[in-house]
Amino acid sequence: MSGVALNPAKFIREVRSEVAKVTWPSRKETLVTTGMVFAMAALATVFFFVADQLIGIGVRALFSAGG
Repeated sequence: MSGVALNPAKFIREVRSEVAKVTWPSRKETLVTTGMVFAMAALATVFFFVADQLIGIGVRALFSAGG
């Protein structure tokens, strides 16, 4: 553990210093990004639902043709 300082006060000062450097998004940016995430999730849901239905139709057609 050489070089590791076990000084909680110094650690807190360094954390506060790093947090001050962070560029936080505005409320509008956060809402827009959240909306985009929900929209992409909905789009992925529709895509996979349609793909699942098409694969299901193909499998049913394949097994009914053999019988």
